[in-house]
Amino acid sequence: MSVIEEKSTRTKAVQLEKQQLVWHAMKAEQVLEQLQVTAEDGLDLETVTKRQEQYGLNQMTPKKQQHALIRFLQQFHQPLIYILLASSVVTFFLEEYIDAAVIFGVVFINAIIGFVQESKAIEAIDALANSMTARALVVRNGNRHAIDAQELVPGDVVLVQSGDKFPADVRLVKERDLKVDESALTGESVAVEKNTHPVAADNVLGDRFCMGFSSTVVTYGQARGVVVATGDATEVGKIQQSMAGAQNLETPLTIKIKEFSHLLLWAILGLSALVFVIGLIRGESIADTFMVAVALAVGAIPEGLPVAVTIMLALGVSNMAARRAIIRKLVAVETLGSTNVICSDKTGTLTENQMTVQQIAAGGEVYAVTGIGYQPQGSILTNEQPADVPRNKALELCLRAGMLCNESALVEKAGKWTAEGDPTEVALLVSALKAGFQNAKLEREEPRLDTIPFESEYQYMATLHHGHKPFIYLKGSVEAVLERCNSCLLPDGTLAGLNKTAIHKQVDEMAHEGLRVLAFATAAAPEGTSSIDHVSTSSGLTFLGLQGMIDPPRREAMEAVKLCQQAGIDVKMITGDHAVTAAAIAREIGLRGAHENGRLKALTGKELQRYSDAELEEVAENTAVFARVSPDQKLRLVKALQARGKVVAMTGDGVNDGPALKQANIGIAMGITGTDVAKDASDMILTDDNFSSIEGAVEEGRSVFDNLTKFIVWTLPTNLGEGLIVLTAVILGTLLPVQPVQILWVNMTSAVLLGLTLAFEPKEPGIMSRPPRPSSKPILTKELVMRTLLVGALMLLASFGLYLFETQSGSSIEEAQTVATTALVVLESFYLLNCRSLVRPIREVGYFSNMWVYYGIAAMFFFQALFIYVPIMNTLFGSSPLSPPQLVRVFGAGMLLFIIVTIEKQLRLRFASPTDAEA
Repeated sequence: MSVIEEKSTRTKAVQLEKQQLVWHAMKAEQVLEQLQVTAEDGLDLETVTKRQEQYGLNQMTPKKQQHALIRFLQQFHQPLIYILLASSVVTFFLEEYIDAAVIFGVVFINAIIGFVQESKAIEAIDALANSMTARALVVRNGNRHAIDAQELVPGDVVLVQSGDKFPADVRLVKERDLKVDESALTGESVAVEKNTHPVAADNVLGDRFCMGFSSTVVTYGQARGVVVATGDATEVGKIQQSMAGAQNLETPLTIKIKEFSHLLLWAILGLSALVFVIGLIRGESIADTFMVAVALAVGAIPEGLPVAVTIMLALGVSNMAARRAIIRKLVAVETLGSTNVICSDKTGTLTENQMTVQQIAAGGEVYAVTGIGYQPQGSILTNEQPADVPRNKALELCLRAGMLCNESALVEKAGKWTAEGDPTEVALLVSALKAGFQNAKLEREEPRLDTIPFESEYQYMATLHHGHKPFIYLKGSVEAVLERCNSCLLPDGTLAGLNKTAIHKQVDEMAHEGLRVLAFATAAAPEGTSSIDHVSTSSGLTFLGLQGMIDPPRREAMEAVKLCQQAGIDVKMITGDHAVTAAAIAREIGLRGAHENGRLKALTGKELQRYSDAELEEVAENTAVFARVSPDQKLRLVKALQARGKVVAMTGDGVNDGPALKQANIGIAMGITGTDVAKDASDMILTDDNFSSIEGAVEEGRSVFDNLTKFIVWTLPTNLGEGLIVLTAVILGTLLPVQPVQILWVNMTSAVLLGLTLAFEPKEPGIMSRPPRPSSKPILTKELVMRTLLVGALMLLASFGLYLFETQSGSSIEEAQTVATTALVVLESFYLLNCRSLVRPIREVGYFSNMWVYYGIAAMFFFQALFIYVPIMNTLFGSSPLSPPQLVRVFGAGMLLFIIVTIEKQLRLRFASPTDAEA
């Protein structure tokens, strides 16, 4: 082990101590002094070596993976499995080797299936370490060096430029026109302009303008900064720690099955003990008495349940994949069906993540721009009619300025339009294309002669062109442009006085709609001018107009949100973007939540800091929009909702979404734009990045839960009936009508061949019109418990009755036990038809709407025939061939059960509401 690795513990302690310093609130000079470095010379090599020993490598601690053997052994860590294992061991020592082998074989198969399922769903967050930049440009001993980013230490001076990733968390000390894409970390939809000025200590990540964060990308400009945090101490590293601390929550299904298992455990132990005591009182040997108790335990335990649940969930996974949702964890299928809150990131999830101009104000008129995203399809409208662009000279020049005073490009590749450069500039290109302008043609008509690039100090960009004579186009912030203008252009091309009050009022109206507004101006240049500077653009310009843009919502997301809300699912937006923008998008999408001053209320991260965890619970439940929130606040919100008993689904695509995705009951990552961190933290990945796919997945999840409930309602009466048969035999003092190994045969074969066919049942009508199933509601309602008792009693009467009839008719014990075992199989097969719907009769479901049921019954009868008539099966299971009259009596009992349950359904429909019965 290296010296650096040996000191990892001390590293973390020192890092945490350093993190108490609020770097973004300190002046650059103070930061340099604190870290004992100069911006020009950087660190010397001796200091670097000491700090590497002190702080460790610039990498995040990888997550420890549990050994595969431990994960396999954990598959046996279930109460009901303990009973089966104990039964197998004791049975083995009683020299009932076949019974012991069959019991253990069932347990082992279940363990293998569970192990394979878990192996496919292991959460790995090693992608966080891979998000670190491989190389970094640093200043050491006054010279520049390109080094491995892992070698960085606090105090290192790093240099970045357009296209680079920050290799660690950096306090900026010098910058030139720096813009950084922080969307993966903060959710900010546009590049952030950076500077070196300190900010308030309580500013959230998105408002720390003097900082460069690990893994964020420089989109424009260049900068010099000093490293203040590396590895686990970076903001990305903190996210990893949050993910490690997030709970792996149990799903509603696993909770219900665990509760059911514990209840069943005590019932089985109690009944087995009762049987054992009765046997001893009757004078039976301990060995015989124990085998009877084993028979009861084996009969009462639904051995096929884990296998069936796993396979039915796997089928749900397959169905969801066809609907563009990839499931990473099987239980997530059912969790979707119980979800009652979806917390969605905004950028790229509910929105296109493509800035789009939606309004233009020019020449005293306001125009709407249709179409969304970078696809140049849409129109410029006035009064809902296509605008005559040349008629309004101010509009025409405003669009020209947006296309020519521009450093970005829009490229079409294989029918798909992609942006190269700043998204806001690309939006201007698209709006001009919608008006019919062509970039290449304009550049030929008005070639560029010179450029003043955008600088944060001046807040504008200007270009010099030559048409009939030289002229300037200028674009930038409204304040920067207006202070340089003394006139405005009218639609007919004449000049008028500048009404700044009216323009600011228009800007406010656009801003309230969540639009980011840019202003445009022009000016004539003296003949022969070939270059421009800030003096050339300081005054005398003519105002052309405004273009307001936004990252628009997906159309399909609007419909999906509506369907989710109809299904009783609350949709909340949790984003790092600005509050006004978030509220505007939420309003357009149709989110429901608290209002303030007639507008949808959006709470910011600063406001959330004031709430205690208890107060946050109510706020989280009643508010629909949360803006400018940090990753840890997203995590708090998810926990607050869960504290209110909500089953929470969280969507996201960025590093900042990782902790909340992991904490949520089901984390949903975007497959196209999602970071590796988001995908690894999630339970489900959307291959099309479309929020509407969630609605389809919820529908599939509800259907899976319905079919799982049908399976449980089908299988429990068999186990109940088998347990009652053993108990009745003990009370009456007769031989067991069905031996333990025969019970296992029935339970395992029927679960696979019969029960699993219910996974193919069509969706129930109105499945997305009913509210989510309350997580506190048990799997079996009172009505379904009564049916379970009824069918269990019928199975007892039929199987035990036929056994007694056969023994009294002179049949051998083997024949009588085979009749009783076959009766259970036939009764289960007929009852399967009743379970295709828990409420409606089979004629309403459709006799042939699920042919798999009939294929399963045919397969079950085939294997039961092998059980009855093949000699090797007779030897293994103690079965015996049956005569036709015996089979007729067995099938008659099955038909009678089907008729009784059908009548029970009709009576329940008459006296109880379908909602109560089905829920």
